[in-house]
Amino acid sequence: MIDAEPRPPGLRRRTTRQARGIAAVSLLLTVVVACGWIPGVVGTAVAAVLPWLGLVLLALLLTALLRARRVMVLILVPALLWLLALAPALPAPATPAPGPSASTLTVMSQNVRAHSGGAAASATELAAGGADVIALTELDGDSLSAAQQALAEEYPYAYAVGTVAVWSRYPFSTTEPLTLGLGWKRALRVEVQPPQRQVAVYVLHAASVRPGHQHDRDTMVQGIATQVAADPAAAIIAVGDFNAPSTDPSLAAMRSEADWVRPTDGTLGFTWPAAFPVVRIDHVFVRGLDVIASRTVRAGSSDHLATVTTVR
Repeated sequence: MIDAEPRPPGLRRRTTRQARGIAAVSLLLTVVVACGWIPGVVGTAVAAVLPWLGLVLLALLLTALLRARRVMVLILVPALLWLLALAPALPAPATPAPGPSASTLTVMSQNVRAHSGGAAASATELAAGGADVIALTELDGDSLSAAQQALAEEYPYAYAVGTVAVWSRYPFSTTEPLTLGLGWKRALRVEVQPPQRQVAVYVLHAASVRPGHQHDRDTMVQGIATQVAADPAAAIIAVGDFNAPSTDPSLAAMRSEADWVRPTDGTLGFTWPAAFPVVRIDHVFVRGLDVIASRTVRAGSSDHLATVTTVR
């Protein structure tokens, strides 16, 4: 038996360097993914890039397969941690279509971008999509008036608070503004009365995440979670611009009080920016309702896609 020819020293050194590099990147990825559970700016930043780290892991795996197979096992650690972190944001399995006699409610929500001039177009397109309830956020005075004119005939029931508003085909039994601990008019709650049963609808436009504004966003998201926790309504749906990626630690309180609605169209449901969505910051939560379908659509000239959710 003839022994295999030993590899040249230069090749062995290059392979060793590549293996060490792969091991170092694997360790770095493990630390980065783990930081996604840290509340605050760090957790938000990691949550925003978390889905895309899968591409880095794939590239690392292919490199190890071609260059340094002996360290492939090291990639399993960040890969498994990544899957665990991303699991809550993965698409939901397909849901059987409801029967012809089933009563459903379709709620559409979009940040229409203040001063974009596209609120009327967004409202018209969402209405054409068959919405029963339409929630719009980041409204200025002109865009609110434009949306009201576009929806007045089909959606006679409306309620607006500051930069948020909701329109419905069905009457409201109660309406109330929510300050969520900041005294801002950027959230509301209404009780919609469709034929089947009453549904409490929350609409939120959380503060933006910018230097010095992380605390305001977290306060508002925690505030709506507190409101939902204390809400006696049997059926609740909360929609809007939460300004938080899907796995952001700031959403933990809300997730504990209601079910985060996962997309049912096989995607991760990214909503921003509309031109090339890379992150989901517009969310839907439900309690006491079954989700039939959830997806995103383009509407108007906003920089956000709209969420479309059908429940029963």
